[in-house]
Amino acid sequence: MRKKIIVGIDEVGRGPLAGPVMVGIVVSHGHIPLAGIHDSKRMTEAARERVYSALEELQAEGRVRFGVYAESAEVIDTLGIQVAIARAVARGLRDLEINPADAEIALDAGLHAPQEYEQQSIIHGDALVPAIALAAIAAKVTRDREMVSTVAPLYPVYGFESHKGYGTRAHLEALARHGSSPVHRKSFLTKLVLG
Repeated sequence: MRKKIIVGIDEVGRGPLAGPVMVGIVVSHGHIPLAGIHDSKRMTEAARERVYSALEELQAEGRVRFGVYAESAEVIDTLGIQVAIARAVARGLRDLEINPADAEIALDAGLHAPQEYEQQSIIHGDALVPAIALAAIAAKVTRDREMVSTVAPLYPVYGFESHKGYGTRAHLEALARHGSSPVHRKSFLTKLVLG
């Protein structure tokens, strides 16, 4: 019987007030020969960038495959964050051509793949399963880069290059002064009382 591939999935950007949510998917045939893989939230930006570069090299060598899939603030507002994440997961699995019969999917807790896939949702998966940790790192690096290089220059008054859309004091103060932008999640902002 053919050995199943391991697919790690995690999301980044569930909680920000602005910008997309992104799902990382990493596909391997077993052990991933990378050191320094940890929970992305406990890593420095430089460490995440180093691991991301190494992941790109492994992909170029054909040892892993990975992709990052985004859903916009507009989709989040229209469908809700859970549906937006589920859409990104399903799209990524299609894009990477993951056959349900060939894959064992490991997701960080609370995430789900379409029901035809054999899957396990793991509490603290990004700290316990290297493929999930790498998926989180890929998603985090991709989202941070987009917020800094693409979104921040379009809407400079909000300081996206520093807070990446999260609800920091500086971000809340900018919202109070300038109102929201097209990349803000209006459904999230209704829960805030802005001075």
